[in-house]
Amino acid sequence: MSVTRPGRVSGKKALITGAAGGLGEAMAFMLAREGATVAVSDIDGGRAAALADRINAEIPGAAFAYAHDVASEDDWTRVIEAVAADLGGLSVLVNNAGIGGPLALVEQDTVENWQRQYEINLRSIMLGAKYAMPHLRAAAPASIINISSIAGLAAAPGMGAYNATKAGVWMYTKTLALEAAKADWNVRCNSVHPVFIKTPILDPFIAMAGGDEAKAAERLARGIPLKRIGEPDDVAYCVLYLASDESKFVTGSEFKIDGGMTAQ
Repeated sequence: MSVTRPGRVSGKKALITGAAGGLGEAMAFMLAREGATVAVSDIDGGRAAALADRINAEIPGAAFAYAHDVASEDDWTRVIEAVAADLGGLSVLVNNAGIGGPLALVEQDTVENWQRQYEINLRSIMLGAKYAMPHLRAAAPASIINISSIAGLAAAPGMGAYNATKAGVWMYTKTLALEAAKADWNVRCNSVHPVFIKTPILDPFIAMAGGDEAKAAERLARGIPLKRIGEPDDVAYCVLYLASDESKFVTGSEFKIDGGMTAQ
């Protein structure tokens, strides 16, 4: 059961998927430091447990961990029920889990690549919302935060499956927002669209730069007006705002964390 602590999300009970590292880890620490109790889930249950241990070492009792394959409907039902029981409810769902894929033009792309990205990047969003919604309604005001990508708003060659699934997250978020608003559930739904952030999802670009991380970052930053790639906390601060009641009149919106890239 969660313990109330002060902060911008005091008393909130949040599930963050794909939380074992990268963006999810940054979100989990930030929400916990601002008063939320966090459930961190990941397909790598050991890494999720290690993250919860590190959060609890800093903020005792703030974190719980779950092994969770977001492509599995059975896992969603199991994890949602466990989270609701352990935390005493659920008021924030952060659908963060996602994958990239091999860069491939249409003639070299595969059905298997599309299917896997669809299952993890897009179908998981529906499953999370479907099984979390009864708990979110009960804990309203509540918030669903879906992590999409700038790639869901702006296309690039060789990224067909990623572009398509992340665009699907963007549009499905708007559907959820309207459904919840028109039904008076007081559950807000918004999407977050980061550009290049210093996380393992940049590994293919680093490999293309011969393993030189600095060179890869320099190349990726060339198209960004702020002339740098982002830090995980740049995204976590947006999630903090959307998880808090500060955003009580914000739903169906997309938040671009892109250093001005899409303003050009």
